[in-house]
Amino acid sequence: MRRIARTAGWIGIVAAVPVVLVAVLLAWHLYGARPWLDGAVTGAAVAGPVTIARDAAGVPTITAATRGDASYALGYLHGQERFFQMDTLRRSSAGGLSALLGDVTAWRDRRVLAHRFRHRAGIMLARLSPAERAMLRRYAAGVNRGLADLSATPFEYLLLRRRPLPWQAEDTILTVLSMYLDLQSPLPDQEMLRARAERRGGDGLATLLYSPATPLDAPIDGSRLPLPQLPVRLTPMPVVAAQAVAADIPVPGSNNWAVAGRLSSSGGALVANDMHLGIGVPGPWYRARIVVRPAGATQATLDVTGVTLPGNPTIVAGSNGHIAWGFTNSYIDTADAVVLDPVPGRAGWYRTPQGPRPIRRIEERLCIRDDCRPITVEETVWGPVVATDAQGRRLAMRWTADDDDAVAIAPSFAMERAGSVVAAITVAHRARMPQQNLMVGDRAGRIGWTIIGQVPARFGFDGRTATSWADGTRGWRGTVPAATVPVVVDPSGGRLWTANTRVVGGAAYAMLGDGGYDNGARATRIRDRLFAQARFEPHDFLSIQLDVGSLRNRWWRDLMLRELKARSGDKRLHGMIAPVAAWNGQADTGSAGQRLITAFRAVVIADAYGRYMGGAPTWRGSYAVPAAEGAMRRLLEARPAVLVPPGHAGWRSFIDAALTDVAKAVDEQADGRPDRFLWGAVSSADVRHPLARAIPLLGRLTDPADRAVPGDAGTVRAQRPGFGASERFAVSPGHEAEGLFHMPGGQSGNPVSPYYLAGHDDWLAGRPRPFLPGPTRWTLRLVP
Repeated sequence: MRRIARTAGWIGIVAAVPVVLVAVLLAWHLYGARPWLDGAVTGAAVAGPVTIARDAAGVPTITAATRGDASYALGYLHGQERFFQMDTLRRSSAGGLSALLGDVTAWRDRRVLAHRFRHRAGIMLARLSPAERAMLRRYAAGVNRGLADLSATPFEYLLLRRRPLPWQAEDTILTVLSMYLDLQSPLPDQEMLRARAERRGGDGLATLLYSPATPLDAPIDGSRLPLPQLPVRLTPMPVVAAQAVAADIPVPGSNNWAVAGRLSSSGGALVANDMHLGIGVPGPWYRARIVVRPAGATQATLDVTGVTLPGNPTIVAGSNGHIAWGFTNSYIDTADAVVLDPVPGRAGWYRTPQGPRPIRRIEERLCIRDDCRPITVEETVWGPVVATDAQGRRLAMRWTADDDDAVAIAPSFAMERAGSVVAAITVAHRARMPQQNLMVGDRAGRIGWTIIGQVPARFGFDGRTATSWADGTRGWRGTVPAATVPVVVDPSGGRLWTANTRVVGGAAYAMLGDGGYDNGARATRIRDRLFAQARFEPHDFLSIQLDVGSLRNRWWRDLMLRELKARSGDKRLHGMIAPVAAWNGQADTGSAGQRLITAFRAVVIADAYGRYMGGAPTWRGSYAVPAAEGAMRRLLEARPAVLVPPGHAGWRSFIDAALTDVAKAVDEQADGRPDRFLWGAVSSADVRHPLARAIPLLGRLTDPADRAVPGDAGTVRAQRPGFGASERFAVSPGHEAEGLFHMPGGQSGNPVSPYYLAGHDDWLAGRPRPFLPGPTRWTLRLVP
């Protein structure tokens, strides 16, 4: 027995050795990859000394004699604190994530490789001016020096059994292209959805389901779009089983607004911005203040504070003492589906205005870990071949992201130095980046909005449907001239706002098109709150940013309550009446009414769109779009017999099924108690390290404690698990010390950093933090 016990003991020790070794290696990589905080980095590739002063939250103030030296220093910080994040960004647009992460991202890489962004990044780099290329190389040199100065590679590379590759100048272009992919789609979604709707029910169904108009529309010019018309007859549609329906509707969420100086406490314009993105640890942005003071000068020539995108040397959004600016995704129409007309008798050829041409076939490489295999992508004169639609037509994609000038660097540096609203708008119209709503205010009190980035100049069609360009009567004539891009400056009401919705109407709307606008609930709420108050300071803007009033759900509450009362004899449904009736209009975590109403709305929309469109799509989460709000309200108000979703005997049957689905969820998730079916159970922040979802126990090291968060997709505080405000700020240029700021995930990507997750709890709780960095805690010098 002793021998058996002794043997078992040795087996336990031997089995524990690998675990101990992994723990030791992980500790080595964690502590060895901590950023340098104090002291001097000698032999840096800078023209003069650079000081990096960090506050207790790790937010740096970089002071340099030139902007080039500041770019090197910012690269050094990004390389030390965010290299793994930067690496995934460049790989995501280059189609190279699977070489790092394996099979789980192979589907995404295949889709992205069609656009050949690694190849295009090289072309874009060559087109930049010598000064722009030099700045990117300075930044890359800083990144690589920062990474090299770590005693160990970031811990993610240990876990993935990979080594980081050096940063190249074109990788910065790839990070910008990754934002195109994050904010837009590599497929012509709108046209593909409409093509399927036309095949299922004709043009009438397509026009109804994919109309941009909703009753919640709140453009800044007050224009209105006609609500979708109800077709009087449809092409017969096959019945689709309810279980084939997907319920994952895309969720936009970004907001920004500004008030003129006459309405602010400072006398300068006041600007708010909260860009919503997927949230992890670390968060998408890296905070920084950049001060450029030439040698011997007493005054800085640049002092700008805001957020940077790791992989990029510029301030993306912030304030420079003269202007404050921010962005929301514009959802203008930046891409079109081009139907390829085949040439009879010539396989692989298509028609163009210049005559028949062969589809160009190009070999790319898809690497899944160490297994690299060739894949063939196809290109046309208009862009890559990306899909076959529901009508069997092969589609090429004409997308601004595929243009040889899709990314420019100089305008981003120019925005940092812009001194007025007019100057900022001029910069915006030279910019090449994912198309955004630029909101800007200046120290003199002026405010303005425009689209930053290139706007397609279409001719012969409106961009809503897939069309042939073969005869030359439809297409693009490059991009819209800067002088004609829509602009709104100094509106009479002194207020501007955007929230991923249509911003303008008329000819301007026709020019910009519809790339999938939101339904307007957030925009309406922001507008109403801005006009309910006569004077503002930063705390007032934070209150609006944290607003969880749900205008969208009020209509659905009234509908659900009527339908429940009409079925009060059903005990399961009767129990939902009280919490729905008691709902206070807020997306609070402790509200049962909020969850019941939201679940009812989601089931109704998902079931209707799934049945109209024929099940669940293979290329996206749902056939429904954010603007489905308008179509569903029209349908449920009129309830025409010809439009009963296929498979239901009538509209009552359709509503019965939706309420039954909600009741089943209450049974399964709240033991049949509607009053315990609380919003907080499905509204967690769910902020996690991307690898923690795949590697057991890693989250205990990397992830913050989770908690329920108020808000939903229809509130200003747009929130869902893993998605939310990637930053929040409210600031008046020239009065940055009074400004407020929030950011999830903190500055550092290293869990043993002294400021790991600093500020994250304040973001969760909505507690204000200062816009500017705080007192210096650590000082690092870069010395030539």
